[in-house]
Amino acid sequence: MDIRNRVVAILAEQALLDPADLREEMTLADLGIDSLGVVETLFAIEEAFDVSVPFNANEPLKGDFDISSVGAIAAAVERLVAEKQGR
Repeated sequence: MDIRNRVVAILAEQALLDPADLREEMTLADLGIDSLGVVETLFAIEEAFDVSVPFNANEPLKGDFDISSVGAIAAAVERLVAEKQGR
C-alpha cells in the first residue's frame, strides 16, 4: 500500500468511514474529526510511518504540517517520509 492510501486508511478509520468515501479536498471537519481526533490521527500517522509530525496542537494552522485537507495531509506525510529516507 502506498503512502497516500495508508494515510487515507488512517483518516477513514479515525472518522469511522470507508476509505473509498474520502476525497482529496475533504477537510478533517468534513470527516467529523475533532481536535482530539486530530491528535490521535497524527499519533497513528507517526506510528505507521515512523516519522515525527511537526504539529502544535495549540496552534494547528501555524505548523509546518498542513492539515487543511485529506490531500494536504497525504502530501505532508509523503514529504516527511522522503526526508527521513534522505531524498
